[in-house]
Amino acid sequence: MTTEQALDDSAEFYRNPRYISELTRNTFAMVLAGGRGSRLQGLTDWRAKPAVPFGGKFRIIDFTLSNCVNSGVRRIGVATQYKSQSLIRHLHLAWSFLDGRMGEFIEIMPAQQQVDECFWYRGTADAVFQNLREIGRAKTDYVLVLSGDHIYRMDYGRLLAAHVEREADLTVACVQVPLQEASSFGVMAVDADHRIQAFDEKPTHPQAMPGNPEVALASMGIYVFNKRFLCEQLQRDADDPTSSHDFGKDVIPHCVRLYRSYAHNFADVRVGSDDNPSYWRDVGTLDAYWAANMDLLHVSPQLNLYDETWPIWTWQPQVPPAKFVHDDDDRRGLAVDSLVAGGAIISGATVRRTMLFYGVHVHSHALVEDSIVLPKVVVGRDCQLKKCIIDRGCRIPDGTQIGLDPAEDRKRFHVTASGVTLVTQMMLGQDVNFPR
Repeated sequence: MTTEQALDDSAEFYRNPRYISELTRNTFAMVLAGGRGSRLQGLTDWRAKPAVPFGGKFRIIDFTLSNCVNSGVRRIGVATQYKSQSLIRHLHLAWSFLDGRMGEFIEIMPAQQQVDECFWYRGTADAVFQNLREIGRAKTDYVLVLSGDHIYRMDYGRLLAAHVEREADLTVACVQVPLQEASSFGVMAVDADHRIQAFDEKPTHPQAMPGNPEVALASMGIYVFNKRFLCEQLQRDADDPTSSHDFGKDVIPHCVRLYRSYAHNFADVRVGSDDNPSYWRDVGTLDAYWAANMDLLHVSPQLNLYDETWPIWTWQPQVPPAKFVHDDDDRRGLAVDSLVAGGAIISGATVRRTMLFYGVHVHSHALVEDSIVLPKVVVGRDCQLKKCIIDRGCRIPDGTQIGLDPAEDRKRFHVTASGVTLVTQMMLGQDVNFPR
């Protein structure tokens, strides 16, 4: 594609925001999905963070991959590393619908010790560097580097259009975050034309935005590169013995100093109603994971999963509809302000402000409130669960109370600073059915 053709595509994209162009077709997306996500504690003991269930029927990675497909970016590589079998199985089941005959694919790229027999993926930049040969085979002019562990909806086509219009070497998607949280992100300073003047990865004392001392401009870990430029920068980084081979720590700061590097505001490329604030969540802690799931229970959530113009694609088992049984005065199957997936049975129990994944069975006289219950959990009779995350396959014995007495819960389970209690099969002393 010539620069003139790319600029024409960029102009057309702004006239028609859902225009799937040669620009999006001429882009390879590299999704980094190899991290453990250790701050999610037991939820990632047997699965990588991108494979953690979310939103009643999805996996975290489904949001990034759906953004790709909906944007028209359908040449995708997924770099995996930590305990990836659950993730790989999900990718095979959920994402095999792309048509290779049309040049569409999702290719799994596990760490294979390709560069040196002593190393797997040594960092985010190294994960892409080790797969440059596969990226080159896609024969595209642009590379979109994405994280597989955030919850958001973004039209990558608009991001690509802005990148081409500015004749940038690198474009970084950014979002405003509270200053007190900014030390967890790469923080940028930009000029009036949005060109990045400085980039500081996870600074101890982050710089506030001019005129707004309470927020900082943070990288979303979403980058657009011209492919040739990316190859040059990754080779330079690989040859540097002092580098940690990370985009945020090494590659991006170097590019900002020497090349045309721009920031692009998430608000300009997000999907959804302009009446709602931009929604992007890093669900890297149990508290953040719990809160993001609870967001979906609101009457009008910021993240609208019911928007048919931007579906979130996934795989789910073939299960019967959810069932609510018993309607006696002392035993009534009831769910209020909740999301209940297929195959769930609420049998004479009460569920409030709770997310039940598929195959959950809540028995008589149980009360479940403000909780996330992952697939195939059985909640026994007379149980009381409040503000819990119950991992897949747990069997909660009759009469168990969790979430009512934090001091008692800490003896068996993991309780966060905000009072969210994580329960896994190992914590219950049960045989582990390894999570899918």
